[in-house]
Order: sequence, then C-alpha cells, then structure tokens
Amino acid sequence: MKPFDLQVNGYAGTDFCSSTLNAEQLNLACRALADDGVDGVLATFITDDLDSLLAKLSNLVRLREEDELARRVIAGFHVEGPFLNPAPGYIGAHQPEHVRSACVEDAQAILEAGAGLVKLLTLAPEQDSGATVTKFLVEQGVVVSAGHCDPSLDQLKAAIDGGLIMVTHFGNGCPVELPRHDNVLQRFLSLREGLWFCFIPDGAHVDFYALKNYLNLVGVDRSIMTTDAISAATLGPGMHRISGLPVEVGVDGVARRPGSVNLAGSTLTVPVMIRNLSEELGLNDGEIFSLVDRNPRVALGF
Repeated sequence: MKPFDLQVNGYAGTDFCSSTLNAEQLNLACRALADDGVDGVLATFITDDLDSLLAKLSNLVRLREEDELARRVIAGFHVEGPFLNPAPGYIGAHQPEHVRSACVEDAQAILEAGAGLVKLLTLAPEQDSGATVTKFLVEQGVVVSAGHCDPSLDQLKAAIDGGLIMVTHFGNGCPVELPRHDNVLQRFLSLREGLWFCFIPDGAHVDFYALKNYLNLVGVDRSIMTTDAISAATLGPGMHRISGLPVEVGVDGVARRPGSVNLAGSTLTVPVMIRNLSEELGLNDGEIFSLVDRNPRVALGF
C-alpha cells in the first residue's frame, strides 16, 4: 500500500501555507511524511489575500524544485479557496475577508503561480457564476472539488455539468446545525453518482458511526480518505499555526481556532487514519487500499 493524501496543509511543525516557509522546514516535513509511509501528497493552501497566496505558491514551487525528496513526496498542490462561501459556518477556519467570487483571471494567476503543480482546486459552486471557472480549470487539467459551500441544487447540477467531480471533506465546511432535509449535504448525496466524496476519518470531523453510514451510501469505490493535516500533526497539544493563523490543539488532539468551536484542519496522520479505518470502521485491507491509495490517484488521473 502506498498512501496518497489529497489534503495536507503541513506536517511535523512545518506549515506549507507559511509565507516564510524555507528549505529546511520543507525537507523536515517531507521526511516525516515519508517516514510515516506516505507515498505522495498534495500540499494544500487555504484562503488568503490573492497576492499572498500567489507568493506562497511560487515559493513552494521553487523550494520543491531544489529538493529531491520534496519532488518525490509533493506530487502537486491543492488550492482550497479563495472562491468559497464566506457565510459563518460555511467558511470554517478560512478568513472571510479574503474570499472572492470566482473569475478566470484570478484562476489563471493561481495556475501560473503554481507552475503546473495545481492539481486540485476547491471552490463554492455558488461563487462561480455559470460554472465559468470550473469549466476553465477542467480545460487546464485541474480537478475541481466543491467545499465550504451552500449551492442550490441547480447550481450544483450546473457545476457538475461543467466538470466538477469531487466534494472536499464531506460533512464539514458547513454549519453544525442545518435544516433537516434541504441542506447542502443532502444535495450532494442526491447527486452522488459520478462524484468523489472525500472524508477526514479522525472521529472529530465526522463521527465514525456517521462515516459508516456515508460509506454505505456513497460506496468505497467513490470515497477518498484524507488527513487534512496541519503543522501540528505528530506534535501533540499546544499552540500551532496554519497560514499564519493561530490554532490550538487540545488534549483530545483536535485542532480548533482559539476560543472557537470551528475545526482548523486536523492532526491526523496516515498511520492513525489507516488504524481508524480498520478498527473503528471494520474495513478490510482491500477497502482501505482503495480509500487511501487507489481512489485518490484515479480521481486525479494519476
């Protein structure tokens, strides 16, 4: 088994989203990921001022090119934002002041800064009028995923028709309390055929019993497990950062914005993820292989 993780914000004290990321920090994170049996990841960038985001992308492009291990471990980039829904509950730990409506010009700038390494972009379909940016990204070979969003059924259908094929960390990026039936989770599930559903199996982002229900409905063959790891992964409780923002990890290992119930990434590691899938969900080796190795690669076209 060669685990491939589509959403890694940082690891072992290194924040891929940091504006001051350096070569030593990058190598440390990649070595720790490799030591934990991770074959490849998409380094993930969250919502930021556009100029800052572009600078961070360019910096990691340069650092990766200079490090053989980083080139092997970091297969590409996942850009989560800035085309998200800024409403409370949906925006999660992202900074709403940096959210913007999707436009081709900004998307093109992101792709250029990423120098061909942007493989996945998460957006809110309701922020992409006419699915224009979704169609543009798909034409450029980028996988488009829905996340931190609340599209209507028609908006979601239009996005899927435009080429959207994935849902980012399903069960999250939405308010804790939702209408019983007409909500974003039910809309996604109603259109589940042809979509990849990504989950964070740490027991905090989705209770294990609920994750079992989702897997039974969606199917292992259309599901992907990600860690959504941040720099705090492997470090334990304390204060950490993601994209310059403070994150507090409690004794329960859950990362939150200080003083908030909002989850802020995860401290989950791939070895713990695999153990959870086996012990908490009762999955067999073949099912786990699909969820952490085969499916993410197939979804990206690798």
